[in-house]
Amino acid sequence: MADALEIAQRYMEEGRPRQIVTADSSMLVMAAEDEELKDLINASDLVVPDSTGVVWAARRSGSPVPERVTGVDLMEALCRLGAEHGWTAYFLGAAPGVAEEAARRLEARYPGFKVTGLHHGFLEPGDTEKIEGEILSLQPHLLFVAMGIPRQEKWIRARMERLNVPISMGVGGSFDCHSGQVKRAPVLYQKLWIEWLYRLITNPSKYKKVALLPRFALMVLRSKKG
Repeated sequence: MADALEIAQRYMEEGRPRQIVTADSSMLVMAAEDEELKDLINASDLVVPDSTGVVWAARRSGSPVPERVTGVDLMEALCRLGAEHGWTAYFLGAAPGVAEEAARRLEARYPGFKVTGLHHGFLEPGDTEKIEGEILSLQPHLLFVAMGIPRQEKWIRARMERLNVPISMGVGGSFDCHSGQVKRAPVLYQKLWIEWLYRLITNPSKYKKVALLPRFALMVLRSKKG
């Protein structure tokens, strides 16, 4: 996390549009079958390991990483850093009202951080053009997009040069967590590497994503060490 924040701060100082990707196991399974997503990940400015499965895979491949850096934690850390430096953000995605509540809580937690614009993820025809215009007008330092993998990553990549936001990141269900709509898995589940089980128990609709985990494990076990 410390390395990721150091890199993010450098990106902010440089001012060029950058994309951070939070890669979990399900994303890498999707990328094995989606050439566009695979190329997007490989071309991203920073990719962090957003699951214990990816940390395990990296270690097994001979390229270990120090720790897991989840999207929800990285998003909050960037908001905290934003409070110190006066950064602003635009929140896009999730159900109506969720981004607003996430913004309210994060602004209260980190005085000095400001969400200057937001929009839910249930887009109607014409909404995208309106959102792009708002972002261009507001010129936020951070753009967080919560549309699910891989839609959020592709949405960012298609527009990042035009929108010229210094740091853009797909954040999945992070707005739900920061708004209080969804609770994080207890620490015990996280330490035992079974956070996926907690998510499945509390939200059975996640079964499709969880079903990708055995495929990921098989991909890793079949792969050659670097």
